[in-house]
Amino acid sequence: MPHPTYPTRIKMLWDANNLYIFAELEEEHIWAYYDKQDMIVYHENDFEVFIDPDGDTHNYYEFEVNAQNTLFDLFLDKPYRNGGQPDIEWNAKGFKSAVYVDGTLNNPTDTDKKWCVEMAIPFSSLSTDGNFIQPEAGDIWKINFSRVEWQTEITDGKYTRKTNNDGKLIPEDNWVWSPQGVINMHIPERWGLIQFSSEPPESTHPSFELPEAELLARHLWHVFYAQRDYQREHKTYCNDLATLGIQANGEENGTVFLLKIKASGKTYTATLTTNKGLMISINQDGLLHLQTDK
Repeated sequence: MPHPTYPTRIKMLWDANNLYIFAELEEEHIWAYYDKQDMIVYHENDFEVFIDPDGDTHNYYEFEVNAQNTLFDLFLDKPYRNGGQPDIEWNAKGFKSAVYVDGTLNNPTDTDKKWCVEMAIPFSSLSTDGNFIQPEAGDIWKINFSRVEWQTEITDGKYTRKTNNDGKLIPEDNWVWSPQGVINMHIPERWGLIQFSSEPPESTHPSFELPEAELLARHLWHVFYAQRDYQREHKTYCNDLATLGIQANGEENGTVFLLKIKASGKTYTATLTTNKGLMISINQDGLLHLQTDK
């Protein structure tokens, strides 16, 4: 996998009200023509943030900003692969951003250095009904960052996206923080994790351990992908783990677990139960649910 052409650096802070994100994007030719909110700014070079506060892969938020400081924000109830429909009318109330350009915007005659984005995302804005998750020190959220970069040429003094010999746009590059494995940001289970810390920014890095539930959920994702492949071939979901090539019993870092599956044509639920009373389930839409076994 080739390294990105230009470096991108990101820092984060938080307080009681906001998640603060700073991104520095080195770039020799800084351009952006979209200047109205909710224009599809990934049709230009942009910086993107994806946030899933509860980590269930549903009900997540996307923020995209270009070098004009034009925001495209949206909410998805579930990933596109599961029939999710983007709510572009949703707006993050109280969201603030600013852009700094070290160079000249939309000037093809010179060489630029970088552009920077600052964001303040209110925790209260991560909601569609007024209810939101207020993080505390130690909490872990799923998040990812993406940078869209197009190949360009100069036409009539303006930057334009390059096309191939057939006149089709050359696909954009997508440079991400946490590797997705495919060119698709809408696979939330593959996003990275951030842990909120009460330590001051200048302190040494606090210790971070991958949550047990995150490790165990990977076994359910094996079921999800196997069921997806089975459904494509048989037009129904499988009701037998062995047929999917998955063992019902397993162990993860000393935690013993049991997998069960219940399928009915167009739906299924796979459940993982541990010897410590933890229960996690996943369904055909990739919705994770975690609970304590009573």
